[in-house]
Amino acid sequence: MNPHEPDRHHAHKDRDRSTDVGRVLRLFVPYRGRLGAVLLLVVVSSLVSIASPFLLRAIVDTAIPNDQVGLLGLLCFGMVAITVITSVFGVLQALISTTVGQRVMHDLRSAVYAQLQRMSLSFFTRTRTGEVQSRIASDIGGMQATVTTTAHLIVSSLTSALASIVAMLALDWRLTVVSLLMLPASAWISRRVGRERKEIITQRQQRMAALSTIVTESLSVSGIILGRTTGRADSLTRSFEDASERLAGLEVRAGMAGRWRMSALGIVLASVPPLIYWAAGIALHFGPAISIGTLVAFTSLQQGLFIPTMNLLQTGVELQASLALFQRIFEYLDLPVEITERPAPMQLGNVRGEVRFEQADFAYGPGSGEATLCGINLAVPAGGSLGIVGATGSGKSTLSYLVPRLYDVTGGRVTLDGVDVRDLSFDTLSRAVGVVSQESYLLHASVAENLRFAKPDATDEQLITAARTAQIHHHIAELPDGYDTVVGERGYRFSGGEKQRLAIARTILRDPPVLILDEATSALDSHTEQAVQHAIEALAVGRTTITIAHRMSTVRHADQIAVLDHGRIVERGTHDDLLALNGQYAALIRRDARHRPCDDASQSPTETSFAAADT
Repeated sequence: MNPHEPDRHHAHKDRDRSTDVGRVLRLFVPYRGRLGAVLLLVVVSSLVSIASPFLLRAIVDTAIPNDQVGLLGLLCFGMVAITVITSVFGVLQALISTTVGQRVMHDLRSAVYAQLQRMSLSFFTRTRTGEVQSRIASDIGGMQATVTTTAHLIVSSLTSALASIVAMLALDWRLTVVSLLMLPASAWISRRVGRERKEIITQRQQRMAALSTIVTESLSVSGIILGRTTGRADSLTRSFEDASERLAGLEVRAGMAGRWRMSALGIVLASVPPLIYWAAGIALHFGPAISIGTLVAFTSLQQGLFIPTMNLLQTGVELQASLALFQRIFEYLDLPVEITERPAPMQLGNVRGEVRFEQADFAYGPGSGEATLCGINLAVPAGGSLGIVGATGSGKSTLSYLVPRLYDVTGGRVTLDGVDVRDLSFDTLSRAVGVVSQESYLLHASVAENLRFAKPDATDEQLITAARTAQIHHHIAELPDGYDTVVGERGYRFSGGEKQRLAIARTILRDPPVLILDEATSALDSHTEQAVQHAIEALAVGRTTITIAHRMSTVRHADQIAVLDHGRIVERGTHDDLLALNGQYAALIRRDARHRPCDDASQSPTETSFAAADT
């Protein structure tokens, strides 16, 4: 190994650390006015507080020996007044600094959430939900003490320490030198402790993210069902216990990191007053004598220096340790946003709904293997319908996700009314394109709130009309609380078909001119599929519809059907045209007939003959 390699490594770490510190400080820039007020309060409070030792010296050296009762009362009143003033200022400092800290935490949470909202779908397919939650809740929550009290503590402790040193020099420079001898060693110890705690906290947050993932995945409704039906409940409990035990060990290490060093530091600083007394005794024999009042005042100042010094050293340790949390947050804030809006995006007021794929290519990124989609050319006129079929993994869903920009093409383009979707504003796309997927996601809220998620200002009459169109109104009306019924986590109070129809009603409220149906009925039984299909047909009237089909019956009446195979279009045409080709589409029809014998009656004679010939 190159002998200079460690030096470069440490230099790189130092640059990273300085960069992180700079970013942390920039978080407070929007609140510099309030921080300036804190600084002013701290300076005034510190200047006022250092007057107390001088008043104490006057009491000991002048008022009491000379029996000056009036002066004694005035000096004592001054000491009390100083305490009152510094206490009031302290409360104001804490109020302002805590408010600033909470605003910074709010800014961080909002920035991370907004950043995640801009990430492409591929980010969430490769990132654990528990990890995301841990970054927002645990990491930012762990910074609370740092961002809410650090600025106040640093400014107040530093100002108090400097003011105390100036006052100590004014009293006696020799005793001041003795008092400051231990500070360099103290700073070195605290720096070492901070580095040690930072490394431990990085590991701790990773363990907390892993624990959060276990909780998120195993204690959801789906997780509970999976665990119990596979007999893995005890195994999951043991996994949780193991993760929790490892986390507990790291918590102990984080709490005890550098404790012996910090205890030694406290002993060193606590031994300074005896050194002062010793120095005062030496001065009595070898130099100008130090008065009792000066010694008492100096000791009081030195004790006042001890507390802010310890606060500064401890704050330095906490700052170094909290950098591990800030680094984890900055990692998310620095994630490249793959799907962005143009600086001046186009707005389409009246979207007709013509969709075109022009030599569209897509690949998931370096190392993902061959492209998922290659040279897709398709045109869907406004109000027309397109069915997309193919084997599992052929790229059907990926193709449909290019229209609402859940993914962006890596070659070619996708247009809406002749405009590249990448040139359109996100608002235009969200208004123009609606998606109903196989898994209908419902919030843990009421039916009405789930429906209004698509249109917050929808009236009750609009909700009912949409539900009637989706053929779900009568079921909702029969619920104990009607539209105010809470659907439960992920809608588990409703069947699959009912959830699909609620999702369709939600899309009807949105009223998009382009509709993406991503295998919306593939997970349903035949009877439920028919009910949902009727709702979909009502929804599709007058809209451009792109249907991703697993079951061939859902695309039979499409204006055109495209068959995908390994990301390429291998056949296209109407249902009858493709059956006549007796190619892949016909093979898919025969497969569908074999797997769904009860649906033979609903097939056309041509389809039935294909199935019979195949058997």
